[in-house]
Amino acid sequence: MAYESLLLLGVFVVAIVPLVLLSAATGAMVSHRVMRVYVFLCLALYFVWHWRGGRQTLAMRTWKLRIVTPEGEPSPLWRLALRYTLAWPSLALFGIGIAWALLDRDGQFLHDRLAGTRIIFAPPAKS
Repeated sequence: MAYESLLLLGVFVVAIVPLVLLSAATGAMVSHRVMRVYVFLCLALYFVWHWRGGRQTLAMRTWKLRIVTPEGEPSPLWRLALRYTLAWPSLALFGIGIAWALLDRDGQFLHDRLAGTRIIFAPPAKS
């Protein structure tokens, strides 16, 4: 998660540039509420796009992790969006959804359990 957070810093900067340019061009400040929703949606786009079809974020590639259904199939878009949405309270509530993995029989996060997804170790297939 620390590595993913470092990478998200770059995504965050790229996402904020259009808002800064818009504010500079119009002279109007973007409200904090609009900023939060915008960042939430930009990060959703980043994560869901990378998770879709069995793809991985750069951090997940590094650690050879993949998100799938409990049956091992690529997760449908709605499950990935639900996973992303549920991850926020999972982290915001003092990481309780992450700590859940310590007690979960399969070592899964709470938001994965609720969204019907799993994180699996998936080394590349040897040719």
